[in-house]
Amino acid sequence: MNRTRLICSLLLLSANINGPGQALPDSTGISLGYPVYSQYLQNGLIINPGYTGSRGALSGFLSYRTQWIGTKGSPVIQSVSLHAPMKNERVSVGLIAQFMQFGFTKSNSYYASYSYRIRVGKGRLSFGLKGGVDMSNTDYNGIQLTDPGDAVFIRNDKPYVLPNVGAGAYYFSEKLFAGVSIPKFLSYKKTATGSVQAFHSFDEYDMIFSAGGLISFSDFFKFKPSLLLNYSFQDTKKITQFDINGNFILADLIWLGGSWRTSEEVAVGILQIQINPQLMFGFSYDYPVGRMNSYSKGSSEFILRYEFGSKVSAANPRYF
Repeated sequence: MNRTRLICSLLLLSANINGPGQALPDSTGISLGYPVYSQYLQNGLIINPGYTGSRGALSGFLSYRTQWIGTKGSPVIQSVSLHAPMKNERVSVGLIAQFMQFGFTKSNSYYASYSYRIRVGKGRLSFGLKGGVDMSNTDYNGIQLTDPGDAVFIRNDKPYVLPNVGAGAYYFSEKLFAGVSIPKFLSYKKTATGSVQAFHSFDEYDMIFSAGGLISFSDFFKFKPSLLLNYSFQDTKKITQFDINGNFILADLIWLGGSWRTSEEVAVGILQIQINPQLMFGFSYDYPVGRMNSYSKGSSEFILRYEFGSKVSAANPRYF
């Protein structure tokens, strides 16, 4: 039973440190958590709806992440997205679905996004909106208990279906990018009757900032530094995720880099290969240096991005 409770504690911890879906300060709050990704820079749609259509072509993205390898019941996270500009190139639309399973809980998210882009100086500024639904269901029937009468695991949680909306702005040029987003405007809590009630509070917001640039030393060698900051307005926490990233780009073919996630004390190694102008494959490995080092062998993530259309060319590669 001690092992089961340890695993449950780790999974609850993931829902609180992984990003925007932070828990409410009282026991009535409902939080489905928000998955961590290490290769979000190759699919900014995950963190900011303003990114929609910024690739200039129909862009498809797949990812598969195994969190905390070696820990029983650890999260497995999958995502798929599509986004593209319309005939009016200022307007773009996108779709993203995320599937997360941790322990005996399954959480799915389905969102559509829209952005409108204007030219600002040498770059473009995009304003994005997204809307969709988060769904979660927990089934404790598969747990083997030393005490079959343990009241904590007698009942299953009711399935949750929680609509939500978010917004963001994203600026990019050939040399730099910057974005800010609020992933969720609505929060949810359980009432005394057992029903679920939506409410809005500025104190429950999480805000994600991202920024970076491109330094060209030659046609063969480039460097792309960036950072990501997730700031919570809740009283219990402030900075819930802070990543410092760097990628060395060799001949526009190999992206070799890493990240330091200060909030979790995790070092991330990243290898991405631009197989051809349309297709990119990526792999990352997160090594826990801090408190998770005793429980986990790290986390791995695979990505695949394919871009359709003649606008994607080797003569004009996209770095943001």
